[in-house]
This record gives sequence, C-alpha cells and structure tokens, in this order.
Amino acid sequence: MLMQYAFCQCFGNIRETSWRGVIRVMKLAMTWVQPAFLAVIFAFWSLAPASWVNASTMTLAVLLTYGAVQALEFVSERHASWRITWREFRTDFFYLLLFTFVIAWFTQIAAENPLTALKASLGIATPWIMALPFVLQVALVLVVIEFGQYWMHRLMHGNYAFWLTHAPHHHMTQLNALKGATGNPIELFLISLSVVALLDVQLSAVFCASNMLTGITCFAHANVKTTPPRWYSYLFTTIEHHSLHHSTLFENNFSNFGNGLILLDRIFGTYREGFSEIVGQDERKRLSIWEQWVFPAKHGIPYIKAKLAGETPTVG
Repeated sequence: MLMQYAFCQCFGNIRETSWRGVIRVMKLAMTWVQPAFLAVIFAFWSLAPASWVNASTMTLAVLLTYGAVQALEFVSERHASWRITWREFRTDFFYLLLFTFVIAWFTQIAAENPLTALKASLGIATPWIMALPFVLQVALVLVVIEFGQYWMHRLMHGNYAFWLTHAPHHHMTQLNALKGATGNPIELFLISLSVVALLDVQLSAVFCASNMLTGITCFAHANVKTTPPRWYSYLFTTIEHHSLHHSTLFENNFSNFGNGLILLDRIFGTYREGFSEIVGQDERKRLSIWEQWVFPAKHGIPYIKAKLAGETPTVG
C-alpha cells in the first residue's frame, strides 16, 4: 500500500513537471513566434532561386502566411469573444481572395505600371539601392511602404471623405488574422499604393518586404495570445497596439496608425499604450459585405446634400 502511494506520488510529480515543461515551451514559442515568422520569410526570399521570384510564388507565400497565422488562433487563443466562426471566416476568406487577386491586379494596372512608365520617361534612376546588401534593400522597401501607409491611414482618420472608405474596417466587432484585408474595396486599393515602383531595387527584396509586412499585419489583427520581445513591440505593430486603435473609444482611433511599423507612431507622436478586447464603431453592429461596400455612398451622399443646403451634416 505504501509502495503504491509512493508510485502515485512519483508519477503525479512527473506528470506535473511534464505539463510545466510543456507550458514553458509554449510560452517561449509564443514569445518568439512573430520574430520567427519574419526570419523564415526573410530567409526564403534571400535564398530563393531567381526562377522562383515571380508573382505566382509571391501570391502563394502571402496565402501561406495568412493561413499559418490563422491556424495559430486554434493553438493559442487570446479572447473567446474573438473566436472565429464560419460566418466570419467566409467573409474574411472572400476579402483575402479579393485583396490578393483583384485588388493586387488593379493596383498593378492603375498605379504601379504608370509609375514605372513615369520613372522611365523622367529618367529616374537609383542604382545605389541595387548596390546595397539584400537586408538593407528589404529594410528600405519596408520603410518606404510603411511610411506611405502611415500617412494614408492618418488621412483616412482625419478627412471625412477618406474616412468613409476606411470606416467599414473599423466596424468589425472582433479581430482575426485575415481581417487586415477586410474593408471597402476603395480603401483596399488606397492602402496598396506605394512609390516603390520608382526605385531600382531587387524584385526579391520588394517581395520579401511585402511578405514580411503581411506577416506583421496578420499578427496585428490575429486572435493569438503572444508576448513578443520588447524590441519587436518597439519596432513593429502588435495586436496590443492595433486592438487599441480599433477600440470603441473615439480618442483611441487617432493613435497607433502604423500598420506594420509602430515605430512611426513613436516618431510622429501618435503612439498610445494599451489594449482593447472591445472593438468596433457606434453600437458595434457588424456590417455585411454589401453594407461595407455601399457605406461611402450611404453616408457620403446625405453629407454632401446637407452641405449644399447649408445644413449641419450628420457624420457617419
């Protein structure tokens, strides 16, 4: 009887120690998962053969990045209230396909190709960029893209016409990995704009920086419980930063504009510390895809009519 008790105690201690070890490993993994993602993405594009550096590979890499971060929501959930449902997933997946294929194609045709033609006609050349090490080219592209997105994001919150395109994104009542690509199509096009096409830079570096930003923004919207290193949170946007930006408090919406680089908010004085589980706008009514698409017209037309009539317009 004594031997049986001793065995049970010993087995219980071993099992408890094992679980503690698993918990420690999980905690460590969730601390380094975001930097690890960026490291893997960088390694892939820095080592990829030239034949792999094309739009098809980039599309596949982006989809895999979204899918991997979304899968982590089932491994380390942050909030039960954000738990993905089939309705949310169907909407998010629709927007992922729209953003990855349709918006990307339209941005190429309407913005990047004209910029490339303008670059050629004006004789703009930056050969010194091509001479930089790959890591510096990636860093430069990442900063250029984020600098433009930061100010576009601020414009969307500071100008009513631009806000009407961005507001549907803020009507989301929960955050998930794919929601960075969810919103009105006009906004999705606007946040895709950059001046990178004017630069002489390796295509692999452009793809690498864009893919890394995809990973950062995925985690910044994801329902994943992570505790990234302090240096990561100082440089890059995390779910803590971005959830506060999505909170229902009006003043919080005017902070943490960096989609990928929270460092820009620190530099330009728009950084705010905090976190919010409660996200959304107004009465926190979830908008359907149709409501997101017609939102600018629904609220913009009455606003214009009131302005023309000399009345005080209602801001939507």
